[in-house]
Amino acid sequence: MRTSPRSLLALGTFVYAGLSIAGMDEANRWIDEEFQPSTLTKEEQQAEMQWFIDAAAPFQGMEINVLSETIPTHEYESKTLTKAFEEITGIKVNHQLLGEGEVVQAVQTQMQTQRNLYDAYINDSDLIGTHSRLQLAVNLSDWMEGDGADVTNPMLDVDDFMGKSFTTGPDGKLYQLPDQQFANLYWFRYDWFQREDLKTQFKDIYGYDLGVPVNWSAYEDIAEFFTEHVKEIDGVQVYGHMDYGKRAPDLGWRMTDAWLSMAGAGSQGLPNGTPVDEWGIRMEEGSCNPAGASVSRGGAANGPAAVYAIRKWDEWLRKYAPPGAASYDFYQSLPALSQGNVAQQIFWYTAFTSSMVAPKSDGNNTVDDDGNPLWRMAPSPHGPYWEEGQKLGYQDAGSWTLFESTPVDRRKAAWLYAQFTVAKTVSLKKTHVGLTPIRDSDIRHESFTERAPKLGGLVEFYRSPDRVRWTPTGVNVPDYPKLAQIWWQQIGDVNSGVFTPQEAMDRLASEMDQVMARMQSADENAQVYGGCGPRLNEEKDPAEWLNQEGSPKAKLENEKPQGETIDYDELVKRWQDAA
Repeated sequence: MRTSPRSLLALGTFVYAGLSIAGMDEANRWIDEEFQPSTLTKEEQQAEMQWFIDAAAPFQGMEINVLSETIPTHEYESKTLTKAFEEITGIKVNHQLLGEGEVVQAVQTQMQTQRNLYDAYINDSDLIGTHSRLQLAVNLSDWMEGDGADVTNPMLDVDDFMGKSFTTGPDGKLYQLPDQQFANLYWFRYDWFQREDLKTQFKDIYGYDLGVPVNWSAYEDIAEFFTEHVKEIDGVQVYGHMDYGKRAPDLGWRMTDAWLSMAGAGSQGLPNGTPVDEWGIRMEEGSCNPAGASVSRGGAANGPAAVYAIRKWDEWLRKYAPPGAASYDFYQSLPALSQGNVAQQIFWYTAFTSSMVAPKSDGNNTVDDDGNPLWRMAPSPHGPYWEEGQKLGYQDAGSWTLFESTPVDRRKAAWLYAQFTVAKTVSLKKTHVGLTPIRDSDIRHESFTERAPKLGGLVEFYRSPDRVRWTPTGVNVPDYPKLAQIWWQQIGDVNSGVFTPQEAMDRLASEMDQVMARMQSADENAQVYGGCGPRLNEEKDPAEWLNQEGSPKAKLENEKPQGETIDYDELVKRWQDAA
């Protein structure tokens, strides 16, 4: 008797092209051998995997293509989770990894041409303002209740995602599903900061305690201290600061990733300043129409706080970083810390935690012989223009994004894979591999309580109430790909010495306004941005804006107030008490 495909499916096995693709047998093997620990019981994991097997049945044998940037989390997805997904569901996934700039370019090309280059993207939530306006990305709230209801995991638990607010548009709809997230925090050599001789020397010179800097004044003092006074530790020349300055797209992200906001350029408000955000773009509360980036239009991209921020970046890079740092890019600067010759970094992405906890045998000089980190991560210090109630730093939230230009059947198959990579069956193990937590339930799991001492403060930070002050680019940015490319070119001119920080930021703000003016025309004429495109304020004397309350803020007479620090262990205790 010939067995039908339906009968095979009921038995947990499907056959196509002469190949046997197992269902629950393979799922159980992956649950036992790979997907531990989990916040789910094994029975719950089995139930979730059975749902995936059933939902994927119509797409057995399909081959789909997805794209993300290259970080350890996505390497795990590309090498391991694609294999698991294919063996469990019968859907083959080509998960390609490229640099972030190339991912943004591919996203932009698919939006512009309406051609299906990839079936899904892990695309930064920084594009939330773009996706919610252009209506080219799938509105996931409507998708999950409509055409995608039959392929939406009933155990997805969207409210468990820490970055849900980052991927929600002004209309309250979800446009992207977080896949990984990481913050830029302050990184420092805890072992050096604990040395009594260095603590005494620092206090003798600066008059206050060596510790985690609360403000940029203290960060600058510590950078100077290690570079110019300590100079050498254990026979190795040391430096008080690390950063990068290569003229490349990631130099733009270096600044749009809340650098201006950390200095204090924006307005109060979470997840982003209202009315002025961390890009210096003004958009009034209750509006969806950006009104300008230049101070003359009420923006802050070329205001005193922004200029101060760029000046300090350039100054610290030249004076306190290791030779060659100015020519590093994003991918070179962060792993460079593992050489063990840098005391602190003000702008360090926790995505690199996994490389910073590598053993000494791998060339990591920032762990001891037992693999315990000699470093810690802590909240970012803020500049003199910063006010309580502002965001304090950036959080990257790489998020699954579907496009209307993708055929519905391929979109459904890709949505299944996207959900698989963040499913509770899988997500805790993935978080242990990549250390880019997305679920509150994962970071609070007992396995992370046990591992916390090895992770230098990552677990304590993500369990703390402070984490809400680190947020991605928000909805004030109407078209991220068009505006982001302006930044690195103008900032690169500061690093090369062609323009002063003021000149560069004047040019940057003006160019952003010019680009937004073209968006405004397109929106007014053809509703390209759904009526939520820019509506620029008329230019007026910048002094009129600077003399008002809030951002843009007038220049301070003293941009270097007294340095302030806090003891790291006291800070962690405060976090734990508040969690």
